[in-house]
Amino acid sequence: MEHCATPLPPMKRRILAIWFARLSVDRWRLALAPEQRDVADKAPTALIAETAHGPRIAAANQAGLAAGARPGMLLADARALCPQLATAPSDPAGDLAALEKLALWAQRWGPWSALDPPDGVLVDVTGVAHLFGGEQALLADVARAFARRGLTVRAALASTAGAAWALAHYGLPAAILAPQDDPLRLLGGLPVAALRLDDDVLAVLRRLGIKRLGELAGVSGSADDPAGEAAARDALRRRFRNRRSPAANPLLRLDQLLGRVPEPLLPVIAQAIPMVQRRLMEPIRHRSLLDRVVEDLAFDMVRTLEARGEGARRLELALWRVDGEVLWRRIELAAATREVTHMLRLFAARLDDVEAGFGIEMVQLRASWSEPLALSQADLDAAAERHGTSLAACIDRLAVRLGSGAVTRPVPRASHIPERAQGWQPPLDPVAPVQGSLAFHARPLKLLDRPEPIAVLYASPDGYPQRFRWRGAVREVVRVDGPERISPEWWRERSSVRLRDYYRIEDAAGGRYWIYRQGIAGDGRGGVPDWFLQGLFA
Repeated sequence: MEHCATPLPPMKRRILAIWFARLSVDRWRLALAPEQRDVADKAPTALIAETAHGPRIAAANQAGLAAGARPGMLLADARALCPQLATAPSDPAGDLAALEKLALWAQRWGPWSALDPPDGVLVDVTGVAHLFGGEQALLADVARAFARRGLTVRAALASTAGAAWALAHYGLPAAILAPQDDPLRLLGGLPVAALRLDDDVLAVLRRLGIKRLGELAGVSGSADDPAGEAAARDALRRRFRNRRSPAANPLLRLDQLLGRVPEPLLPVIAQAIPMVQRRLMEPIRHRSLLDRVVEDLAFDMVRTLEARGEGARRLELALWRVDGEVLWRRIELAAATREVTHMLRLFAARLDDVEAGFGIEMVQLRASWSEPLALSQADLDAAAERHGTSLAACIDRLAVRLGSGAVTRPVPRASHIPERAQGWQPPLDPVAPVQGSLAFHARPLKLLDRPEPIAVLYASPDGYPQRFRWRGAVREVVRVDGPERISPEWWRERSSVRLRDYYRIEDAAGGRYWIYRQGIAGDGRGGVPDWFLQGLFA
C-alpha cells in the first residue's frame, strides 16, 4: 500500500511593523527618577537639536505638543507660543543604539528583525502567530510587552513591509491586513506619506493633486480605461525617472507596498560577547583567592578569544557580592591581545580597592570590545617581554596608573598641510584610517613647532633658491629637489590664502632642510612671496 504525502501550501509572508511613536521622549522620561516623571509629564518639554539656523525641536511630550511645539520648529518660535517651554538636549545616537537593542529584543516574536530608522522595527512573523494564539493576540502581546518597558508603540501586521509600515503609522491601532484582503481597497484612503517618501517628493505629489494612495494607484492601471491610466503612469514615471532611491520614487514604493516588487530588508544579528564566569561554592573574601579566580577566568577568556580569532581591547570584570551589590572593574588595551600575564598585571592594580563585604559569590569576565587577531609566535613575544616592555604593554600600564587622558599618541590626519597632517589622541581610542599617505622619504624627520621665516636669494621670483639666511647664519645651497606644490584647503581656508611650493635642499655643510615659498609672483593674493623653513632632514 502506497502513501502519498500531500504537499503543504506555501505560507504567506507576514511582517510585523512596530513604530515607537515617542522613542526620544520616552527615553528621556525613563532616564528621570520615578518621582520626577509625573512632574515632567505635566510640564511642556521639548527635546532640541542644534542646527545651522539655531536650535530646533526634535521631539516634544504631550504637554509640549498641546502648547504648540512641533518637531522641526525653531525653538524661538516655540517659545513665542509657549514661554514656559522646558528644553532638554536630544540624543539621536542614543536613540539609534536603543533601537538596535529593541530590534534584537523584538526577535521574541519572530526569527529575525530589521531596523526601520529612526523609530521603527520590522519583524518577520511568518508562521509564528499561532504560538501566541493568533495575530490579534500577537499584537496585544506586543503592546503589553512595550507598555511594561514604558514605551509608546503602534503595531500592525501585513504581507509586505510597506503595507505594515503604512498601517502602523496611519492606520487604526493594532491593524491587520490579511493575505486575502485587497490592499488598495483597505489602504486607498491613507495619505501618500504612508509610502515612506522624501519631503520633496511629497511636495511634488501635492502640487499634482495626489494626496491619497488610492489617487496614486489610479495611475497604475485600471480595467475601465487601461490606455489612459497607462499613459498617466508613464507620465509620472518620466517625472521621477532619475530618482533611483525608493524613498524618492512613489511608483516604486507603491509596487513594494502591493508586493509587486520585492523589498530587501537587512536583518539585525546579535553578536555574542566573549564571556566567562565562575559561580563559587563558598563566598570568598581574601585577595589571594580572588586573584586565583581571576587568573582562571583570564585563561578561559584567552581560549575563547583564540577560538574566535580575536583579541581583547576592553575587558570588564564583574564581582557579585553576597549582599547583591555588583562591583565593576574595566581595563582598556592599546592593542588587541591574548596575553594572560598582561591582563592579570593590569587587573591587579584595579582590584586593590575591592571591598568584598560578606564575600563574593560570582565573578564574571567579558570582552566588550574585541578585534581580529591572528595567531602569533609565542617565543618571539616571550623574548620581547624578557628583554624589555613592549610599547603596547607600556601604554596600557601608564593608562591604568595615570588615567587614559594622561597618555596621548600621534595619529595621522587626512590633510596635505604638514602641520595639520598629525594630531594627538588617547592611545585607547580607535584610529580612523587615512588613505593616500605620503612617502616617508619625502618628509623631514623633524618638523618645527611652527614654520620660521627665512631670507632667500633666488635667480627669479619662481626660480630655485641659491642662498638663504636662517637664525643669523647664511647657508649656500648646493642641491635642490622640488618644487612640490601644496594648495590650501579651500573648504577650511579663506580665498586669500596662498599656495605653497616646497623644496628639499642641501647646503655646503651637508645640512638638509625643508623650506617652502608661500605664494607665487602675480597671483593676486599679496606682494612678494615669503619663504619659510619648516623641517630638518636627518
